[in-house]
Order: sequence, then structure tokens, then C-alpha cells
Amino acid sequence: MAAFTEGTPCWVDAALPDVEAGKRFYGELFGWTFESGGYGKYADAFSEGKLVAALAPKKDGRMPTVWGVYFATRDAAVLARKIENAGGQVITSPELLGSSATIVVAADPGGAVFGLWQPGDRPGFEKQGKPGSFCWAEVYTRDKERVDAFYESVFGFQGTDLPDVSIDFRMWSPAGTEPGEDTAIGGRSVLTEAFPAAMPGHFLTYFSVEDCDATAATVTRLGGRIQAAPFDIPYGRVAVLTDNQGAIFAVLAEPDAQPGVKPEAA
Repeated sequence: MAAFTEGTPCWVDAALPDVEAGKRFYGELFGWTFESGGYGKYADAFSEGKLVAALAPKKDGRMPTVWGVYFATRDAAVLARKIENAGGQVITSPELLGSSATIVVAADPGGAVFGLWQPGDRPGFEKQGKPGSFCWAEVYTRDKERVDAFYESVFGFQGTDLPDVSIDFRMWSPAGTEPGEDTAIGGRSVLTEAFPAAMPGHFLTYFSVEDCDATAATVTRLGGRIQAAPFDIPYGRVAVLTDNQGAIFAVLAEPDAQPGVKPEAA
């Protein structure tokens, strides 16, 4: 299986109160099938037979119901120290996820939570950027100066601001690449006054779909909600949605136009 470039998104999972209900929801929404991940009720999700994500039971009912994104690293312990030195917070120290990986859960200076993924026998996704799989992630923050500096220090991201100055958005490219749309693997947006004042900094995970409007309609039929109705961007058509347990995610149609970076050859 291919290895992932340092600092690129390589895995996503959802922390849910009811994994079986999540399997029914996402199975119908994305056509995913599931197998036991070997960690209690942790369920691996597959699209066309390829590993794309997982659903995990919340360990504590007080924890948020969320989709989490993990960034690839060769050494989670070393990167955890860099996170603390750069003003972030390490929430969980390096721990083994079976034989799959060593993971760390951390937060940036604006409070957005993300994970680190040091691969064991699982480098990460087996499919991405195609319908039914992950295609993009972006952090929303109220403290863009500290957050930009944080990610550029910890991961070596190179930032590219959009030419339209009316949109405060920065794309991230991995260290060692030519920064820009062709190499972007994620981005940073700003929590403006249009967002609820109580909304914390957070990551939004995007999944590729063939039809954005049909997917949004299916979400409502399955008991979820539409947070932002389908709208067009230069890279396709997007909607922000909530599943029937409260986890927020986004979908993007026309994934071939979406900036992204593929895993390096092993």
C-alpha cells in the first residue's frame, strides 16, 4: 500500500454515539460497506472494496459527535512535541491503534482538534478524491495569524492566499512542493460574524460525491440536516451537512477539479 507524504491528510473517522446507526446512515448515503476494525465496535468503512474511513463509538458521552481528520507523520511523538512548542495542545499522548497506527489527538492555538497518524500496517486511505471517499479538509478559526503560523511551523505547510481578497482563505501545500492549487492538500478559512459566536475552531471534512444536490436530499431523508444548501465554487458544487447523530461534514461534486495531492509511491 502507498505511503503518504508527511503532513498530508491520510485518515478520517467519526466519533458517534451509535456506530450501528452510523453504518446504516453512511452505508446508504455513500454506499459504504463495513467490517470490524478489531477495536471494540470500531468499524472500518469501504468504498468499492477500498478502505476510506472508520466509525468509532464515543468513549464518553460528553465528547463531541464529530468527523476527525488525521495528518500523516513518520514520528508522532516528535511531532507532538513540536505541536506543544508551537502553541498547540496535545490532548492524547501517542497511543497504539492496534497494529494499524500510532495516533495523537491535538488542538491548534485556535482550538481546532486534529489527529496525527504514524502508520503501522495501515498507511491510511486506500481511496481518496473519488466518489464515496475523502477529498479535502479545512480548518475554521477566529485566530488566523496564530493558526497560520502554527501549521506552517509544525507541518511545514506553504500557504497560498486566494487572489480574491474578499475571501479570506489560505490553501496549504506540503513542504517541498510548489505552493498553489495543484499541490494543495487542505486549507484555512475564517469564522466570521456570519457564524454563531459560540462556534469553536474546527476542521471540516469533505467527501467526494457524484451529485451534490442528490446527496443533500438523501441526508434529509435519512434524518440528517442541511447546514449549507448546495452552492457552486470554482472546484465544483458543495454542501455542508449533518448526519442523523449530529456529526457535520461536507460533500463536493466534480472531484476531478478539486485540488489535492496523491499518496507517494511506496
